[in-house]
Amino acid sequence: MSKHRPSEICNVMATIRVIAGKWKPLILWHLFSGTKRFGGLRRLMPEVTEKMLVQQLRELEADGLVRREIYPEVPPKVEYSLTDYGRTIRPVLNQMSKWGQRQIVRTGETHDGREEGVELVPDGSAHPCRNPKRTGRHTARPSECG
Repeated sequence: MSKHRPSEICNVMATIRVIAGKWKPLILWHLFSGTKRFGGLRRLMPEVTEKMLVQQLRELEADGLVRREIYPEVPPKVEYSLTDYGRTIRPVLNQMSKWGQRQIVRTGETHDGREEGVELVPDGSAHPCRNPKRTGRHTARPSECG
C-alpha cells in the first residue's frame, strides 16, 4: 500500500499535467535565460518539429507559464517569454536536472540514449558537452560537464 496521501499524489499529477511532454521542460529551461523568438527556440532544439514546438508552446501559454507577444510587423514578429507564474517552475526543473545528472552518472546514458554525459545549458551558450557538428547533442563525459 502507498505511504503517500491522495493529496500528495494529486499534486504530483497536477505538475506532470502541465510539464509533461518531451519538449515542454526544455522550452521552459531555455526561456529561463530570457525572451526567445520561435526560430531561436527551433535552433536550440533542432530535434523538435515545427508542429510539435507550436503545440507545446500553445499548451504552455494556455497553462499560464509562457507569454506569447505578437508585434504588428511584416513579417509578424512573435516572441515567447516566461510569465511570473512560469518562473515559479524553475526549482522543479532545477531538481529534475540534478536528479538527471545523478542518473547519467549512474547509468552513463544521456537523453538520446547514447552512453555520454549531458548537462542542460539554459541560454544555449557554448558548453563543453555540445558537439558543434551535431547541434543539441552532447558528447562530453559527466566529469567534463561544468
